[in-house]
Amino acid sequence: MSQTVNSQPSSPSQRSSALSTAVTTSESARQRRKIAALEEKLQILEAGHSVKQRDINYYMSQGRAIRRIITLYDSIEDLISENDRRCEADDDDVTIDQDRLQTGYVTLSNAIPWLHERASELEHEDYMQMLKKLRQGADSARGDDTAKLKSLVPNWVNHEFKPNPPVDREDKHCRGFVHDICGRLLCPTELDWQNPIIKAAIRDRADGCIITEMSWPTFLYEKYSADQNNLEQGLFKSTLLVQAFKAIFTSPSSAKDVDGEGDGANVIENNRRAQKDSSGKKVKTHLRFALSSVTSWRTIDGDFDYIQFWRNIVDFFERAPGRTAQRNVNQLLTWWTRKVFGTSRRAEISDAAMSKMSVNALTRQRAQLDDAIFDSD
Repeated sequence: MSQTVNSQPSSPSQRSSALSTAVTTSESARQRRKIAALEEKLQILEAGHSVKQRDINYYMSQGRAIRRIITLYDSIEDLISENDRRCEADDDDVTIDQDRLQTGYVTLSNAIPWLHERASELEHEDYMQMLKKLRQGADSARGDDTAKLKSLVPNWVNHEFKPNPPVDREDKHCRGFVHDICGRLLCPTELDWQNPIIKAAIRDRADGCIITEMSWPTFLYEKYSADQNNLEQGLFKSTLLVQAFKAIFTSPSSAKDVDGEGDGANVIENNRRAQKDSSGKKVKTHLRFALSSVTSWRTIDGDFDYIQFWRNIVDFFERAPGRTAQRNVNQLLTWWTRKVFGTSRRAEISDAAMSKMSVNALTRQRAQLDDAIFDSD
């Protein structure tokens, strides 16, 4: 026999009976307890917000390395996708662009070692938010570096070349090929900027004088001059390049002194960001932009493709065609390390010279005091 469930509401007498069992307390005390409970909930919410904000700030700060030492143009998603593709495919037939992306992913993993583990732990929405903040940090760093060189490069050019009129620090429309010195520095090494006919043809973008990314600009060369029979000699050794690298990776003040070697103070060990891009690949692209008349960051400047220019530079260092070329690249990297950071000569100090240094000499003298007291006793 089924039991009927009474769904009728409680009667007034039943509610009165329930209330009669309540112990009377102060209303103000009850309100304080409610307020305390709400404050505790608020603290929990604020703590969660603080943690989330810290994560956002961390992602953005870490993302700044991406445009500086990993890739100037490729997206993080493309780097990750290429590595995922290689994990899932057995195809050994890869393109040069795919190799570039994979090299970028390896560099990304070394620069941000926590990325893979964090990506595995996060939900999809949080993962996409992380990538967004990394991108924002990356693009922010590129914007900061561009703005920094925009104002510094004119000072360096004016100091070294003393042009008349000088390069304007604010107005980029007066730079590029309309300015005689900027034009000379941007001019391909195979063209003679000093020839008035060539200069006019470059400015008119005439056939044979169209400037593209397939020519090495003069500003890349030591003393701003190239040997057409040995184009590798002096390449990537210009004073402006060293100044630009120091301004971005060490400090703007360090860019004032580029004669001789670095100061030898273990900066390269303490500045990992600079150490990882000791060849300054990204700096060369930024410097070209600073000398140009383009007012905002873009990938195309007339007939000049910045993305391909960047790839040409990267390929020079990372795709050397033979052992001799690779040895020359290694020597160039050594030159950059020495030029920017100096070299430590501690290993060259002899034991005899070390023993005469005051710290060791004082240690011996203090030990001799105890020996003298022992002998007297």
